Amino acid sequence: MTLRFSAAASLTVATALLAAAGPVLAQSAPTVLPYDARRGVFSFAAGLESSLPAVVKVTTLGQSRGPSSDADDPKPYASGSGVVIDAAQGLVITNNHVVENGRKFTVDLIDGRLFDAVLVGADKATDIAVLRITPDGRPLNLKQVQTVDSDTLRTGDLAFAVGYPLGLDQTLTMGVISGLNRSGLGDAVEDYIQTDAAVNSGNSGGPLLDSRGRLIGINTAILSGGMGGGNDGIAFAVPTRIMLYVADQLRTRGEVKRGETGAIFASLTPEQARRMRLGIVRGAVVADVAPGSPAERAGLREDDVILRLQGRPVANAGSVNATVGVAAPGSSLNVVYLRGGREATTALAVEPPVEAPVQVGVDRVLAYGATLRDMEGEVQVSAVEAGTPAAQGGLLAGDLVLAVDGVATADIRAAARALEAAAGSVALEVRRGGDTQTITLEKTPREKTAEEKTPA
Repeated sequence: MTLRFSAAASLTVATALLAAAGPVLAQSAPTVLPYDARRGVFSFAAGLESSLPAVVKVTTLGQSRGPSSDADDPKPYASGSGVVIDAAQGLVITNNHVVENGRKFTVDLIDGRLFDAVLVGADKATDIAVLRITPDGRPLNLKQVQTVDSDTLRTGDLAFAVGYPLGLDQTLTMGVISGLNRSGLGDAVEDYIQTDAAVNSGNSGGPLLDSRGRLIGINTAILSGGMGGGNDGIAFAVPTRIMLYVADQLRTRGEVKRGETGAIFASLTPEQARRMRLGIVRGAVVADVAPGSPAERAGLREDDVILRLQGRPVANAGSVNATVGVAAPGSSLNVVYLRGGREATTALAVEPPVEAPVQVGVDRVLAYGATLRDMEGEVQVSAVEAGTPAAQGGLLAGDLVLAVDGVATADIRAAARALEAAAGSVALEVRRGGDTQTITLEKTPREKTAEEKTPA
């Protein structure tokens, strides 16, 4: 005999069977799905409740831009979320874009208390900032989250986003980890956790927790197809592997000191893989190596494909930039790369950055993060490094440089002389396709616009 149920009846039967099986599942496999026997429901509350008091609302105050603005009376102009990582010191992690340009900061706790906070330091490249709550004579009595190594995460793990979105009080949403090692969203140090947990404006700086309430990342950005920038199920968090390094640098030095390798990396594309007759489509290709750089001393060459770095698989150029971005100057990275179909290993040093924005080699010029070469009687941009003034200025590989600050560049030597003579920002006249345009490069990278990456 065959039994058939309507959709409604099927749902009723399934619910009844699940409820009846709950106590059995809880006894036989308590780690599969937490079961609250007293209430007869499945729930993650027991693991999460201890972390919720550590999640705070962060309000940034600055000078009002109105006609009656008072410089001594800063007004709230931005808000987001944060999480306490050190209760004894009153340290709170949030996003750089939440506190940027602020003069004063306040922190709201879930128990209703309000405290002032001071900015310990901020890092634009990873969008991480550290605040310290000032007790003002009152006991803090803070709670802090437990932190877990984000390298242990797997796609499909449950994830919970906590914060203060869209003017609401503390809000918890659930999803899964949709992907790891995400990059290419902007031009900074990116190695994001992707999740479909609902993240909206105001969630920025709040924690992404695992099913036991442990911190795995800091919610930072969302991708949205709508005009309003709302949640479409694609959100990104800075993993604890990066967050902890940056936070430690900020709390001990007030800033993050980064090194460089002298190599520019590009993500391996299917077209390159076919051209190079590779059997892989994931990895980072060495696009250029600066003369006399650590990368050159390590023996790396153009078209080498980086497969693993510090034992971690390399998915794209973002994987390399993220690892180098959290490597202390003076450290050495173990590299596994592919050349001519054969794997090889080398040690790649990370050294303090070269201060000069222009470096002249035998057949190339490295300027503001872009590599210029002579190509058939013209000066061409052959590579642009992520996160550099060249990348943020909009310069692209393939652009032809016609002039530098109004000085025509007939060859690479002329371009080098003009670039070395430039002070501060430099204006490049470039031809892209059939169009000519002017691109301005700043020594200090500009801020990212809202269109380039939507904050959470």
